[in-house]
Amino acid sequence: MIKDIINKDKQTNLSPDAVLKDLMEGNERFSNAKMHQRDYASQVEQTKGGQWPQAVVLGCIDSRVPLETIFDQGVGDIFSARVAGNFENTDILGSLEYSCKVAGSKLVMVLGHEACGAVKAACDDVELGNITHLLSNIKPAVKATETSGERNSSNSDFVAGVVENNVKLTMNRVREKSPILKEMEDNGEIKIVGGVYSISNGKVSLL
Repeated sequence: MIKDIINKDKQTNLSPDAVLKDLMEGNERFSNAKMHQRDYASQVEQTKGGQWPQAVVLGCIDSRVPLETIFDQGVGDIFSARVAGNFENTDILGSLEYSCKVAGSKLVMVLGHEACGAVKAACDDVELGNITHLLSNIKPAVKATETSGERNSSNSDFVAGVVENNVKLTMNRVREKSPILKEMEDNGEIKIVGGVYSISNGKVSLL
């Protein structure tokens, strides 16, 4: 099956629930090696005059988590915002607001991933150049995570807990720091959701 691109009319008529369903079905296809066929040259041609992405995904820069690929999306289908540790800052918030309020996306997904290197570094209190400031954005999730074992990256259960809490806290801060997105969510225009991607099996689990 060759997947069509999303045009303006289709984007306008999409609901946040339908977009979430499409992304999760795409991830199911990806994890089962049944991805749609796409004519990328045609998609480039069809999107040269504009874009109507259905969602924006805030993910990590990890090379094993290519956002369009793991959700089986094509050219022009989703916005991808990426920073090590998938947290928000002023520029990311502006990007999310542009995606939804200006460009019409119906879903914001914050996506963490298994065994995240940035999370591990935050757990280990790494201090190195600008990485130190970057990791300060993840430290609240480290503090919020309880464990009966070591509070460092040697404890895989602790790391997994921090990954989940980092996604949840990021979602909360998006709502707190962006009145625009909060109002859109309250009005049912968008949904803000979170998930964790498994680098072991390719599946996204919603939180």
